[in-house]
Amino acid sequence: MAKGEQTVHIDAPVERVFEFLTHPENLPPIWPSMVSVENVVTHPDGSSSFDWVYKMAGKRFSGHTDPVAVRENELMVTRSESGIPSEWRWSFSRENGGTRLDVSVEYEIPSRVLRALAEPLVVQLNRRDLSTVLENLKSVMEAGLQRAAE
Repeated sequence: MAKGEQTVHIDAPVERVFEFLTHPENLPPIWPSMVSVENVVTHPDGSSSFDWVYKMAGKRFSGHTDPVAVRENELMVTRSESGIPSEWRWSFSRENGGTRLDVSVEYEIPSRVLRALAEPLVVQLNRRDLSTVLENLKSVMEAGLQRAAE
């Protein structure tokens, strides 16, 4: 299994960041490799199940994500068994008037060809992609906060 971990500080309230990320339809605009999110089903605890199409190393994969655990404004864990088997852990905490978001992911690199020929490259590309997601999330959240204050 490949792994990735990153942390970002976002100058926006935890509640706002958590709310944004619990709606999977918000992912494609901030996640360059997330081609689409469909068939979203929202559960009573605010978590969601959804289908997705993701592009990794130029190849498209389709899968389904289900919630594993959710604690409002603290934690969201999701798992995908198909497409790109993975488990995502999003931990939210208050920090300096904003949000500290710790993200960790464990995933299988799909396709024997991708694993055999380019696993280190794919892992590096995925780390860069996660950085971009967090930078985009930070920009969206902070710009939205600024607009609300104007």
